[in-house]
Parts: sequence; structure tokens; C-alpha cells
Amino acid sequence: MNSAVTLKDYISLPFEMGVYSEHELEAAEAFFRLHGFVILRGLWDEAIVEQSEAECVEAREKVLSGELDTRHGNISLIDDGKTQFKTANYVQYITDIAPATRACVYHPAAKALVDRLLPPGAYMNEHSRFGVVYQDARPGRESGYARIGWHSDWQAGPHLERWPSVAFTFHIDATSPENGFLRVVPGSHLWATPAPFKNANNVAVPESSKATGGYSDTPPPYDMPLGFERVRGEIAVYCERGDLLFHDAYLWHSAARATVDTAIRRHVRGGWFSGAPDSENSDFVEDFIKNAAR
Repeated sequence: MNSAVTLKDYISLPFEMGVYSEHELEAAEAFFRLHGFVILRGLWDEAIVEQSEAECVEAREKVLSGELDTRHGNISLIDDGKTQFKTANYVQYITDIAPATRACVYHPAAKALVDRLLPPGAYMNEHSRFGVVYQDARPGRESGYARIGWHSDWQAGPHLERWPSVAFTFHIDATSPENGFLRVVPGSHLWATPAPFKNANNVAVPESSKATGGYSDTPPPYDMPLGFERVRGEIAVYCERGDLLFHDAYLWHSAARATVDTAIRRHVRGGWFSGAPDSENSDFVEDFIKNAAR
């Protein structure tokens, strides 16, 4: 070891990046604007997280049993060549039927941070394009979900007047290589990322789409991969149970597949948007999101 490097130097390195409390919103905003993501930690006690978990688990079971309207989710039939069985990876519009979960994602600190990040009048999208979604990701044989390739959320609607936007994820389970995690390219929200006129999903991009999206006119230093390749500068973002993660709609991100087939990664995700609320769903948005996960 270099004698000039001391143990103190190692201890001073951050164990976690971008994690803040509800009392550090100014610092959280600064980190977000620079890197494109941030985590708020310690917003709820365990009893509240357990209550939200119970609501979400019950809602998924009701989707599987057919007790909930199909608006809240669809059942997938899995056939592995030996057996057939049903699963449900998503419960859509979860805040309509899970009051504790709705209270969690509307935490005052979350709203205060969003007010710092987006123009006045920003709203949480609860009533169109799936609303707020509970996701139960089971990467093994009992699920149709595996991973999500590189994209920015803006690319799912480059023709819409709803940007800038901030996505959020409320974590019921902590994330890790075992159950999957978020991959991001810090600072990529500052690039002028092209609309997906070339994409892995073969989805036609609306003619009214903007050519690029981001906070500058600087083009990306390399092309966004069409799949799951390693990207120069990417990092892993790990969350603890109860964390609320925010990321910018222009940020490059993807989700890594779990390394253990029996692992589960459950979370509630949605977004805060600027501009006028949607009047109806967009086939392009639905196709882009559906085909990105595979």
C-alpha cells in the first residue's frame, strides 16, 4: 500500500451516494440537479411500510383471483414447457385502492422536493397511463419479468407536453445484485438525448416528437445501447426498504436482472409531471414501456 494513503482516507470515502433525510432537501436538490437522481431515507417508520406492503400484496392477490377490475392489472399465463400457471407482475392505479401507500408517496418531504425540482403546478399522474403502479418482480420461472433495457422516461413520449418530469420509486424491498437494482449514468439527464427513432422495440415514433430531450444542447458522448450492455460511467443505485428514490425523466437508466431466481423486488413507482394532465392513454407510450421489459 502507498504509505501516503492512510486509513482515514478510506474512511472518508462515501459509503452511499445521494442519500438524504427529509431535513436535507436543499442538499438533495443540489445532488439531483447534478446527477439526475436522489434518495430520501427515513421518511416512515416500519409500521407504515408494513401497512403499505400488506395493501400491495393483497391487491396483487385480488388481481390474480379476478376480484379487482381489469383496470388494475392483467394476468399473464406462464408456460415453461412443463407446467402452466398464472402470475401478475403489476397492479395499476394502486393509489386508488391502497390508502396507506398513497399517503407514503405523497409524504410532505417528497412533495416539497418535487416543488423544488419541477415548475409550479406539477402533479402526480394517478389517473392515466397506468397511474401509480405496484410492481412485484420475480425473475424466476414463476414470472414474465426479467429486466429493463437502457432508456430515458422521456423517450416513451417525446411528442408529449409533460416534460420535465421526475419519476419516483417507493421501495418495499431493499435492492441488491441478488434481487436486481437500478443502473444509471449520472449526469446523462444533462445531455440532448435523441428520441428513439431507432429502438429495440420497433415502435413507430410519432411525427410530432421532439428530436432530443435534456437540459442542454450537448449530444451524448456515445450512443445509448439498444439492450443491456455495459455503459461507460454507469453506476449501481442500491436502495433500502422504505427508501423513496427519484430520478429525472431525461436520465439514462436500466434495471439489472436478479442473480437469484427466488429473489423478489417489490416497489411502487410513478411520476410527477409538468404541463397539462393527459386526457387519454397513448399507444406509443404503452408499447414502449411494455417492450422495454424482457
